[in-house]
Amino acid sequence: MIHAVTFDFGQTLAELDTGMLAARLYERGVTVSIALLEDARPVMWRRYNEAIREGLGGHPWVLLMATLLRSAKVDEAAVLPLAEWLFGEQPRRNLWRRPIAGMIECVRALRARGVPVGVISNSEGGLAQLIAEMGWTEDFDAVADSGALGMEKPDRAIFDWTAARLGVHPHDMVHVGDSWAADYLGARAVGMRAVLFRGRDLMPSGTVLEEDARGAVCESPDGLDAILRKWS
Repeated sequence: MIHAVTFDFGQTLAELDTGMLAARLYERGVTVSIALLEDARPVMWRRYNEAIREGLGGHPWVLLMATLLRSAKVDEAAVLPLAEWLFGEQPRRNLWRRPIAGMIECVRALRARGVPVGVISNSEGGLAQLIAEMGWTEDFDAVADSGALGMEKPDRAIFDWTAARLGVHPHDMVHVGDSWAADYLGARAVGMRAVLFRGRDLMPSGTVLEEDARGAVCESPDGLDAILRKWS
């Protein structure tokens, strides 16, 4: 049985608001089209997964953003200063705030069925405030923000911390996230069931995800709902 479900935040519940990013870059005198930023996102997330697999801790946000800006044709000399400035601005104006259609409704449906729901995110320490800004505070029973806790995925400590707050054993939980390394493998390593959400293209080349009783992949909220109902 499923006794609790946890979600990654970025790229699972909310995604990068490229319109907001373009506006922030314009504040620094840099004009980048939203279309280029959108097209660069897959490259950014592939680099993120590589960094996690390489053991690069500390939530490699600057690397993530620098990869995006470089792929969006921002002048190389400006890439690193802009990425560092944006990272410094994250606690005040978090860029990952565009809701992914249907996901918060999935969260609310779970809670309506009496299932505790949490967030486990490699973030910068201000995730609870962002969730409050979005009007989602009452939708989650626990928020594990790596920047606030000093522990991060895929380390088991952050999964165990969340399980304790939700009052369940990790073996009775499902974790949903887009990162193969941080979310899927991290959750499976602690005994949780795991769903890779919209992250198939970010898996290492040649990797095959074997869908079984404790692991699955989906591309939409409806697909996620079907998996959770099957498992419960």
